[in-house]
Amino acid sequence: MAPRDVSREPGNTPDPVAVETGFATLATLRIGVKAFVEKDGEKRKAEILSIQTRKGNPTFYVHYEEFNKRLDEWVPAERIDLSKEVEWPVPEKPDKKKATTTQGKAQPPKVDISKAQKSLKRSRSGTKTERDVSATPEASAGNASKPVRPSKAGGKGNRDARDRSSSVAVVSTEVVDGTPQPEDESMSIIDVQDAAAAAKAIPPHLYSREDEIEKLRTSGSMTQNQTEISRVRNLNKIQMGAHEIEPWYFSPYPIEFSDADMVFVCEFCLSYFAEEKSFSRHRAKCQLFHPPGNEIYRDQDISFFEIDGRRQRTWCRNLCLLSKLFLDHKTLYYDVDPFLFYCMTYRDAYGHHLVGYFSKEKESAEGYNVACILTLPQYQRKGYGQLIIAFSYELSRREGKLGSPEKPLSDLGLLGYRAYWQRTIVDLLMGENGEPRKEANVEELGALSAMTTNDVLHTLQNLNMLRYSKNQHVIVLTDAIIEQRERQKEKEKLKGKRVIDPEKLVWKPPVFNASSRTWSW
Repeated sequence: MAPRDVSREPGNTPDPVAVETGFATLATLRIGVKAFVEKDGEKRKAEILSIQTRKGNPTFYVHYEEFNKRLDEWVPAERIDLSKEVEWPVPEKPDKKKATTTQGKAQPPKVDISKAQKSLKRSRSGTKTERDVSATPEASAGNASKPVRPSKAGGKGNRDARDRSSSVAVVSTEVVDGTPQPEDESMSIIDVQDAAAAAKAIPPHLYSREDEIEKLRTSGSMTQNQTEISRVRNLNKIQMGAHEIEPWYFSPYPIEFSDADMVFVCEFCLSYFAEEKSFSRHRAKCQLFHPPGNEIYRDQDISFFEIDGRRQRTWCRNLCLLSKLFLDHKTLYYDVDPFLFYCMTYRDAYGHHLVGYFSKEKESAEGYNVACILTLPQYQRKGYGQLIIAFSYELSRREGKLGSPEKPLSDLGLLGYRAYWQRTIVDLLMGENGEPRKEANVEELGALSAMTTNDVLHTLQNLNMLRYSKNQHVIVLTDAIIEQRERQKEKEKLKGKRVIDPEKLVWKPPVFNASSRTWSW
């Protein structure tokens, strides 16, 4: 007799949610509605994420379906096609947990009155009344309605257990970039929303100076309340030098900059202005023509500057604000004292123009050599990102350490690091004269490239170069990988690839005392 297919039974199949469609007007549009919006001359379906009134006109922040989040934008009402039907948002279902709790409070559990009377006799002397007896079940019902949360297991013990696992588990380093699962799945979203609403309800003037400093120490964010960390992009465009750039993500610039059509950023001191007149006056007085730090590397028109966050707080904070516009996962640190910033610039007759940067902790307990890395959009796809990554590993090699970027990486950061790791490891295996190495191990590759063992294993596994043969792992350099690398070298010769010359690096690993590594107001 064949087993019964339980999945096909009507009771186990979720009912398809019917999408309600209809025509809408500007007055009936609300958050969650999906309408057709004009983008690059085409009508594309987009979801409305936020609605604001700017200069007396309604504007809508939309996310285009099947498009990356960085393409979200504010659109005027004229770009929304109301001649086509829109999809109304699905009404939210009532929370079962909240409904159960409400029902438990409305219908208290039955309690044996005789037992309650006996307990009252033992507790006190005197006559018992009906009011005294009825008060007992209400108290028990109130206690029963409170959910008991399970205790969480210690994270350190779990990590130690994973560290003691076999070496086979270390090979699969892909899971490092994943998002960890929540430990407490029983936590209600309603509780989190209520807590966030309560935090937002606190007026800002209640924060004293001491509380402000303590919050900056613990959270490290310029934004005090988590509910204010919006995922809606707040700036329309920024002008930086000769480039006009559309930001990708939210950055906590002052709120008055949200209404500006263009935010002007000085490309040397990184100060920001909402009006062109004030920006022009600043440019006439600004005397800074390069990042305020020590120039530790120069090769033709490319330079690297080392900036101490403790000595140049304002400049480094402006750099963090600027980089947050293009990094979604970046935690914007107001505390820049524990970090060193290495900025790459392009030099011409007007000065040193910022191309990109990476930050590095002065003393990293995990051994990271990069905390945050960014190439500005106007200089992307020109090979500068690979040059910045190579420079970070050159500093680690000068320190005599193995380095690795802080996880998790952004989507573009992961692509850039994977390309650098693949090119570096394949070049080491192919040899300087084009003759492949006959013997190599993971530790040797890591020492030559200043990469950690996990990053080397991650790259070998991603290239499918790690095989298991005769009770041991073997690194296999296939013909397809060699041909691919040869094609890349031919393209690099045509385009003129830049490389880091270690002899032009004038730098010694800095040594900091305890006061230089801590944050001070």
